[in-house]
Amino acid sequence: MNRRTRVRLPLALFATLVGLLLVAPTLIVIPLSFTDRRSFMFPNEGWSLRWYERFFSDQRWLGALGTSLTIGVATALLATVVGTLAAVALNRARLRVGPAAQGLLMLPIVIPGIVAAVAIFGSYLGWGMSGTYLGLIVAHTVLAIPFVVIPVNTALQGLDPTLERAASVLGAGPWGRFWQVQLPLLAPAIATGFVFAFVTSLDEVVVSYFLQSPTVRTLPVQMYSSVTVETDPAIAVASTLVLVFSTAIILLPRLVTVLRTRAAASSKEKP
Repeated sequence: MNRRTRVRLPLALFATLVGLLLVAPTLIVIPLSFTDRRSFMFPNEGWSLRWYERFFSDQRWLGALGTSLTIGVATALLATVVGTLAAVALNRARLRVGPAAQGLLMLPIVIPGIVAAVAIFGSYLGWGMSGTYLGLIVAHTVLAIPFVVIPVNTALQGLDPTLERAASVLGAGPWGRFWQVQLPLLAPAIATGFVFAFVTSLDEVVVSYFLQSPTVRTLPVQMYSSVTVETDPAIAVASTLVLVFSTAIILLPRLVTVLRTRAAASSKEKP
């Protein structure tokens, strides 16, 4: 074992231990969703799928899940387009108000959720958008845009400017340079922004709670409303689904990157 391995191995073990300690409390909801009792008890005394059956047979839970997925996908698409264009404009235009505009785009991360929820709710009352799909999509998009701007802006700063100059010399216009040069190189960052925008919308509860209606209610709002009325293990089922789905979505870009790297390395090794 060389010196580098001796140093990295304890660090890796320590990081793994810290990660497990941080994640373990969250993972407890998974076995709780398989309990056979009508109340929470850990560790489980019995195992059952009754609460999964109840979740997928209850229209309230299914409707909330469908609403969250619909709003999440629409939010991710809209936030990805707006955030990518904003990052490109801020990075390439060199405007005097660029830092101020970038700070304005980052405000949803800084402002407390309850403050943003009250402000959006007050505005929506005058616009007639409260309790509508459009209102929730727009609100979630505003909250998700920073999570697209950050990775795309970082990727833009790492691009080689000579590639754009070469494309310009070859006759490519601004749109051609963006579509044929920048966009393929920014694809991993854009995919990362899309994933985080979707997860942000899927997990948002404060703003969604203020903007809900009897017919438009997201899954986190349904979970919050249910836990305030009764202790129903179906909440653990919903939490498990959100946890597993969010984790899979977040890890997907990393998996794609690893597979592409291995494929490129194996192709170089072939004679």
